[in-house]
Amino acid sequence: MALNPDTLVKRIYLKRKPASKKRDFGKVLVIGGSKVFTGAPALSAMAALRSGADLVVVAAPERAADTVASFSPDMITVPFEGDFFSEKHAQAIEELVLDADAVVIGPGLGREKKTMAFVKKILPKIKIPCVIDADALYVVMDVMLHGNFVLTPHRGEFRMLLGEEHGKDASKKLAKKTGAIIIAKGPVDFISDGKNVYPNKTGTPYMTTGGTGDVLAGVCAAILARGTDSFEAACAGAYITGLAGEAAAKKFGDGLVGSDVINELPKIIMGLY
Repeated sequence: MALNPDTLVKRIYLKRKPASKKRDFGKVLVIGGSKVFTGAPALSAMAALRSGADLVVVAAPERAADTVASFSPDMITVPFEGDFFSEKHAQAIEELVLDADAVVIGPGLGREKKTMAFVKKILPKIKIPCVIDADALYVVMDVMLHGNFVLTPHRGEFRMLLGEEHGKDASKKLAKKTGAIIIAKGPVDFISDGKNVYPNKTGTPYMTTGGTGDVLAGVCAAILARGTDSFEAACAGAYITGLAGEAAAKKFGDGLVGSDVINELPKIIMGLY
């Protein structure tokens, strides 16, 4: 489809009014982490903050929550007992969702059976915009989704979900099948709502490093939390993250890590005003 990403981003990031206050630009809840994977939710959370969200809360099992809290005092953490999420945590998570404007679920969750049961229980309860990433993608075919969900599969996850390779037509097919917005990540990202397909060509091969997908999820959630249309948020999020990755790659090349991409986000967004 014809879409000018520069114009779209300028429309999302309007100049703030002098009377702006906290929560005008959204509160993001990140649900993720486990005993093993502690950094992923932190990357999503920091990406959301650097993309303009006013508040970010990370709900994570204890060890992951403590690790996230050590990353930055700018993030709020809510620790949950245990090494992994399970159904016993569902009610408390539902209460946190009620006070958020957008959600990220999946980074670092792990795929333990009890955790997958937790995700299946939580997803139908989420009525606000939600980015489903990483491990949470493994149960999306078992639940009913809606157009406020954005799925961010890489090529392996895409193949797992649809049984086909990443591509323009396949992205459209998966969007129709799930009822959600799809960001099919690859050398070219194909973003679809089941009717339209936008090919995003920003990005670099240096973004194969772990963590850059978590960054994309956080950027998309921050844009969703502003009340942006889900398809447009997905297009803008992929575009901005790819440009930030390109900027980071010029500095670090093979040494690029996810936090390098996060550090470039404000500069990219400011340059698009």
